[in-house]
Amino acid sequence: MIISVDDHVVEPANLWIDRLPSKYHDVGPRIKRAPMGEVTFIGGKLTIKPGSEGAPADWWRYEDLRRPLLRVDSAVGVPRDQVTMSGITFDDMRPGSFEQKSRLEDMDVNHIEASLCFPTFPRFCGQTFTEAKDKELALLCVQAYNDWMVDEWCAGTSGRLIPLIIVPLWDANLAADEVRRNAARGVRAVCFSEIPAYLGLPSIHDPDNYWDPFFAACDETSMIVNMHIGSSSKMPSTSADAPAAVGSSLTHINAELSMTDFLFSGLFERFSNLKVAYSEGQIGWIPYLLHRMDVVWEDNRGWGGVADKVPNPPSTYFPDHVFGCFFDDPNGLKLIDEIGADNITYESDYPHSDSTWPNTAQLALEQMAGLSDEQIWKVVRGNAIKLFGLDLTS
Repeated sequence: MIISVDDHVVEPANLWIDRLPSKYHDVGPRIKRAPMGEVTFIGGKLTIKPGSEGAPADWWRYEDLRRPLLRVDSAVGVPRDQVTMSGITFDDMRPGSFEQKSRLEDMDVNHIEASLCFPTFPRFCGQTFTEAKDKELALLCVQAYNDWMVDEWCAGTSGRLIPLIIVPLWDANLAADEVRRNAARGVRAVCFSEIPAYLGLPSIHDPDNYWDPFFAACDETSMIVNMHIGSSSKMPSTSADAPAAVGSSLTHINAELSMTDFLFSGLFERFSNLKVAYSEGQIGWIPYLLHRMDVVWEDNRGWGGVADKVPNPPSTYFPDHVFGCFFDDPNGLKLIDEIGADNITYESDYPHSDSTWPNTAQLALEQMAGLSDEQIWKVVRGNAIKLFGLDLTS
């Protein structure tokens, strides 16, 4: 049985309405059905233009934001050629996208014992609430999401659904408070942006150590920092008019940029228990980048700006602090000894268009045919059990 460290959940329509004070019901996140307009994804940027005619879609409304549910949000079970940027309703989705019982059934079909799910409407690290105008409401929305994640989505599943929380990124102290609040009820995973500077937030190199309260809370509570591709709201591409396929082929680049940031930041010197994971980042690029960073550290310390923060070669911090996550990277698996079998985890990406559902186990066996039994166990189960402190049989 596999433990998937990167899946997704489409939030049910009543999540925030059921948890927010009534005064926010007209501005907080809520669903309204309306005709779908034009949706494009060019140059790594999603553009949505509401229309007055056409097929209906369920739209999230929040302050001035209008965001429809899209076929790419729930693509499993749909022929590949029909997976587009078209709008859909909850009725058009596979129920496992948003219903706990159906999700567990789909996990059984796919030989998935446990699953870590990223948000949809809040986006991969809660950017939706970070961009909001009313930060009092935004904080309530963050807390409501986390309460739903712990008390409903994951509750009663015997650990099969692993809670993954979001934090108020606009205030590192509030983020630390939310980490500790949820750690107290057993949560071990938090979302974060791969490159926060892209969100208009301080980078992890901030001279005033803006993020220290958050990272200190994660270090103290053994909370794993999970960074999904796209959690900086900027997907890599080559030009403004490049087709979406270009960016989709380059999604791992943000993980490369982020890992370089972290290994040159000095954070792992100051927070010895801090661990980060790159969801959907794939793994084949890791050995090259570690080698290149070590060369730069050795040859360019005098002017590179890291000599005082990173006293050891960057690659020496990798084994204890960084985890790669993949779903389809046979070339990366050929480098498993260079990467380290203890630092690789597996995922199914349900219910997105890249998902290997319902054939994840079969594909895993094919991809890992050249690995030892111990290596396979670590990649598909053991590393995730250890990383997230899961109470599952080995």
